[in-house]
This record gives sequence, C-alpha cells and structure tokens, in this order.
Amino acid sequence: MRLWSIHPRYLDRPGLLGAWREALLAQKVLAGKTRGYINHPQLQRFRETDNPAAAIGQFLSAIADEADARGYRFDRRRITHPDEPCDPIPVTRGQLDYEWSHLLAKLDKRSADLYRETKHRSPQLHPLFVLVDGPIADWERPLPS
Repeated sequence: MRLWSIHPRYLDRPGLLGAWREALLAQKVLAGKTRGYINHPQLQRFRETDNPAAAIGQFLSAIADEADARGYRFDRRRITHPDEPCDPIPVTRGQLDYEWSHLLAKLDKRSADLYRETKHRSPQLHPLFVLVDGPIADWERPLPS
C-alpha cells in the first residue's frame, strides 16, 4: 500500500489507478471493515488525526479530482466522508524527497515520457498535507538502495 504524500498529478495512469484502489482499501481498514492491513505503517498518519475518516475522505477526493481532470470516471460514491473537513496532515521534507525518488524510479521503468518531463520538477504535496522540516517519517519502510 502506498498513500502518496505527493500530488496525484504526478502519477501515471497505473499509479493513479493504484492510488485510488489502495486509498479505498485504507478507508475500509480505518473504518474497521476489513481484517487485513490493519497494522500497515502508511495508515499511522491518518490514525493520528482527530478524524481519520474525514482525512482519508479528503485524500480520496483529491485523487478523484485528478481522475476527473484526466477524463477518468472514479466512483465518488465509494468515498464515505468526501466533504467532511479535516486539518492538514504534516509531512516532512525528508518524506517528500523519499517519495519523489521512489515515484521517479517507478516512472523511469514504466512511463518514460512522463519521467523525462517530471524528473527535474519540485513536487507539490497532495492537498491534504502541509510541508514541515524533518527527516523521512518514522512509519516509512524505505526500500534498500
């Protein structure tokens, strides 16, 4: 499961579809509607909010917005709390940099054109998050170099 801190606009088609599917799974886990993935580290930052359901709803809504912009049809009825407000979730510079490197490696393998046009950019955050100083998140499980 990868719940990207970066804006969904940088995801290629498989990445956007995967983000939607994985965030819907995260929504089920946070609602206690599945027994799998309950200890997944990516869910920690959602659980630490005052309203995890609203946070994952906002996360999913931004993915659906990006899908709409590309002409895809994601079923927004599947988002259980799409309009509930929530406070932004902090994400560290180290986490953003790690995720950006991780995404660029994926794009280099499967979406060469998008990789070339994206690799020199500075990534924007997903609208749910706010950038703070700091290292990679404690919950992250970095891939070996």
